[in-house]
Amino acid sequence: MNILVCVKQVPDTTQIKIDPVKHTLIREGVPAILNPFDGYALEAAARIKDKNPDTKIVVVTMGPPQAVAVLKECVAIAADKGYLVTGRTFGGSDTLATSYIISHAIKKIEETEGAFDAIFCGKQAIDGDTAQVGPEIAEWLGLPQVTYGLECEAVEGGLKVQKEAENGKQIIGIKFPCLVTFTKPSFDPRYPTIKRKLAANRAKFETLGDDFDSTMDKAHYGLAGSPTHVKKSFTPPVKQGGIKIKEETGAESAAKLAKILTDNGII
Repeated sequence: MNILVCVKQVPDTTQIKIDPVKHTLIREGVPAILNPFDGYALEAAARIKDKNPDTKIVVVTMGPPQAVAVLKECVAIAADKGYLVTGRTFGGSDTLATSYIISHAIKKIEETEGAFDAIFCGKQAIDGDTAQVGPEIAEWLGLPQVTYGLECEAVEGGLKVQKEAENGKQIIGIKFPCLVTFTKPSFDPRYPTIKRKLAANRAKFETLGDDFDSTMDKAHYGLAGSPTHVKKSFTPPVKQGGIKIKEETGAESAAKLAKILTDNGII
């Protein structure tokens, strides 16, 4: 089985602050980490490989050159190979443009690694929280998809996916080739081993630059090819605590509420 896991290097959002003047994220001094939801996707692939040792796991990330660090981390955990997609003309891409670039990168990687049976993604990146890139990749590639996966197992010709649903969980079968996005399961992802860390430090990662695919339409990527733009980011104001009205009867509570609203000029 051949699995591709899409991963992203993101700022640790627990340490991010908003510039009060510019209303933008302050990234200086904020450590970069593997997007946690992508870690769940990698763990799902690793669990399939535990039961099917001949499974190959390839990871791909799009970002600046330093994003190669997450590829090393993924190889230290469970991946076999990694590819970095990077280029100045890709800068400013929104989710639609990003998914367009990655979909073309996947086709290029398949020329070397062979066709992928399954593509795994985190349900969303913690720095954007859009949950759009995975499903959009599936659309660009014409693949069936399951979102909000918790865990899955390989069955003949496809996957059996347990997914998070509004009122509990669902079990869905999906045929190869397919795409699955993953959310947080009931277990934690595995940690890198010393042996795999050493192997990851020696690993070579292929880079796909701006010109990796001459058939790509420049109108579909980069800032100019992105239909959505972030106008500003801001921290929501802290809401003041409310009050409880609990009189002897409902009528008395209603009368007190009416008086409070009247005194404050609300009604």
